[in-house]
Amino acid sequence: MTAPSQSAATPLTTGKLKRPPKLKGGLPLIGHTIAFVKDTTGLLQRTYDECGRVGRFKLFGKDMILFTGPEAHEALFRQPDEVLSPNAAYKMMVPVFGEGVAYGAEPARMAEQMHTLYPALRNNRMRTYTEIVARETLDVIRDWGDEGVIEAGAFFGMLTNYTSSSCLLGKEFRNEMSEEFSKVYYDLERGIVAWGYIHPYLPIPAFRRRDRARARLGEMVSEIVEKRKRSGYRGEDFLQTLIDAKYSDGSKLSDHEITGMLVAAMFAGHHTSSVTTAWTLIELLRNPRFLEEVRGEIHARYADDTEYSFQSLRDLEKTEGAVKEALRIHPPLFILLRAALEDCEILGYRVKKGNWVAVSPMVAHRDEEVFENALEYDPDRYGPGREEDKRPFAYISFGGGRHKCMGNAFAILQIKTIIAVLLNRYDFELVGDSIETDFQGLVLGPKPPIRIRYRRRGA
Repeated sequence: MTAPSQSAATPLTTGKLKRPPKLKGGLPLIGHTIAFVKDTTGLLQRTYDECGRVGRFKLFGKDMILFTGPEAHEALFRQPDEVLSPNAAYKMMVPVFGEGVAYGAEPARMAEQMHTLYPALRNNRMRTYTEIVARETLDVIRDWGDEGVIEAGAFFGMLTNYTSSSCLLGKEFRNEMSEEFSKVYYDLERGIVAWGYIHPYLPIPAFRRRDRARARLGEMVSEIVEKRKRSGYRGEDFLQTLIDAKYSDGSKLSDHEITGMLVAAMFAGHHTSSVTTAWTLIELLRNPRFLEEVRGEIHARYADDTEYSFQSLRDLEKTEGAVKEALRIHPPLFILLRAALEDCEILGYRVKKGNWVAVSPMVAHRDEEVFENALEYDPDRYGPGREEDKRPFAYISFGGGRHKCMGNAFAILQIKTIIAVLLNRYDFELVGDSIETDFQGLVLGPKPPIRIRYRRRGA
């Protein structure tokens, strides 16, 4: 364990500061833009490999500075938004969430909006979510029969759509989920591409589909909100939390803001959970020793088909280790950004106003100085005596600092519940497809097809 770093980013001093090393290559004017769009993760890894813990490359005339390592992560994450701003960096998400919502709002307003979600993430609510996720998973596999084959990406995408919408949007939206919703949500997700970092309103097909999908989703959510308000029904879900929420001035969230916050919650709850559930099962099937340990823990806990309670899921330590390790090797968000609103210093390096700064969970989690045998899938690294995730700002799958994902506990609980239900009833094996990462979207999932054969235990 290391002590918190004393060298945080600070306003620029008069002393001589180092300039971040520059990545080789690049073209006049546009710099490394083409490489960034074509292979973002490859460019980030190359920056670290060539430049070390601090390196920079150029995107359309702007310097992007990559910081890697726990001390650098801490220095960046601890900075106030007035110096390093996530809102200015994530303008690409404004068309998705909506103007005036999350990254499209002023920092103080965004902080209040995020605060409205806290009641939905408390223990009493989390207990109800566990039961909902288990019920949805059991309903989906009810007609599986004794054996069959699933495609991992499609199956877990569909399942976490159900579980996330049930927990976050409420039973009305879940009951009315249709083929239209799946298409709308798919178009919205696929509208988050690397070009959005350059400009979120470029006239490209993906953005046109994104904007149509966002408008239609807004209509669908508004209808649900109005129905609930008229009915007088009160649910134990994010939707009810947002309907009841008030800003510090006493005003309530508008329907537009409620829709945007629900979209943000759905992205957090579905996006990461879908790909991480798939990666968790895939990695366990590729590592039989850990699969047996996790399966043994689950079978022992639910030998008599005990109900999947909040407390029983918390006791599954090996299962949680398997999920956390999948998140480490396959972090859903491969880059976390801030935009410098004023000149400042980070670890003795000059960061100029207008620069972008970044950390990459994917690059950071491959650091052999931080994680032992970093490229190996090893859930034991979180157990007693090792606890490699406890080093401050080393494990950053959910970010860090004041903007760390507040739904991380919900995400892990959701994934653990799905894995527990599946492994308690079925045995699984990979069919033999090549397993690669799909780098086309903002969230990195397994590239389809990944076929998995299931067989009922004891069949």
